[in-house]
Amino acid sequence: MMKSIFKKLVSLLLAASAWAGTAAFTLAHAVNDLPGGPAVHQLNLHPPVTRIAEELHGLHWFMLIVCSIIFVAVFSVMFYSIWKHRKSVGHKAATFHESVLVEVVWTVIPFLIVILMALPATKVVVAMKDTTNADLTIKVTGMQWKWGYDYLKGEGEGIGFISSLDSSQRALSDAGGPKKGDSVDDYLLKVDAPLVVPVNKKVRIITTANDVIHSWGVPSFGVKQDAIPGFVRDTWFRAEKVGDYYGNCVELCGKEHAYMPVHVKVLSAEDYSKWVDGEMKKLAAKADDPAKVWTLADSLQRGEKVYAANCAACHQANGKGGGPVKPLDGAAVVLDADKTKQIAVVLNGQNNLTMPSWKALSDTDIAAVISYTKNHWSNKTGQVVQPADVLALRK
Repeated sequence: MMKSIFKKLVSLLLAASAWAGTAAFTLAHAVNDLPGGPAVHQLNLHPPVTRIAEELHGLHWFMLIVCSIIFVAVFSVMFYSIWKHRKSVGHKAATFHESVLVEVVWTVIPFLIVILMALPATKVVVAMKDTTNADLTIKVTGMQWKWGYDYLKGEGEGIGFISSLDSSQRALSDAGGPKKGDSVDDYLLKVDAPLVVPVNKKVRIITTANDVIHSWGVPSFGVKQDAIPGFVRDTWFRAEKVGDYYGNCVELCGKEHAYMPVHVKVLSAEDYSKWVDGEMKKLAAKADDPAKVWTLADSLQRGEKVYAANCAACHQANGKGGGPVKPLDGAAVVLDADKTKQIAVVLNGQNNLTMPSWKALSDTDIAAVISYTKNHWSNKTGQVVQPADVLALRK
């Protein structure tokens, strides 16, 4: 008895300390509700901006009410029976072995309750899986620890990019988190390139992964779909309100699982068309001839930008790495005269994907960043990796 009471007290203390810790963090860092994202002391689901999310909200409250009524009814009968028929008032227990009526009642009523709960739930699940007649189809590829977005069909077809945690957010985390007075409404939710979609258009999301299992989810859309290597899954949403909406990878995918946010920017049809036009112009400007031979100076200039955007978060700006992340400054594979060794590492990853695969980058970007690492810091090899070298090793 005392042990049970002690456990309950410990649970209450832990809950109180967690609440107090959240309140203290809020006061210290001036945290506000993030529109489209989490709210301070949030208890309910995120405000819905799709019909599916609205259905999920209604289903959630319906199930909660039904379960609460069952709970109150069952325990009321139980406690009434315990109190009314207790031995201390002289009540004697009835002696019978079976009751057909009772058995029928306790079988039929739960069956009806299950059917009552299953019908609306089935309707929502079926609607969630109906990805037909999409206006836009986007492939979402999970990778450690970022998202790849490829527009496969609809307005914007051909656009593709990688979305990573914003470097300023990573630096803030590496420094021990936000300092007093910092605005942290979007802490660890800000990305360098959000997914952009038009409002009131059905967007089909095809998910897969190139290393481990990830899961793409945006609570305000009522969407959560696993991204599994070697498999293709799909889901959809139709955002009914312009704005920014946030989520996370919701499948534990490795040591930097917390640094894999989802940011979806919903634009008006006109603004979306302008965004597509701008992205198409960028793609045209970035289109590289894989047969082009780059000079060392040009390759270093491009490689520095690729390194800052994709590599510096783990290997650090000084190339020293840290923990399980190996340094690049002075690394044998970087200094090796056989450049194919480093190309293979960048393309395929290594150390159980502690170093992830970077096949999603273009041949030119991979060649440039390898050339940069071979000729930066104390590394002075003079080697230049060409896009054709990378292309030849792609599997």
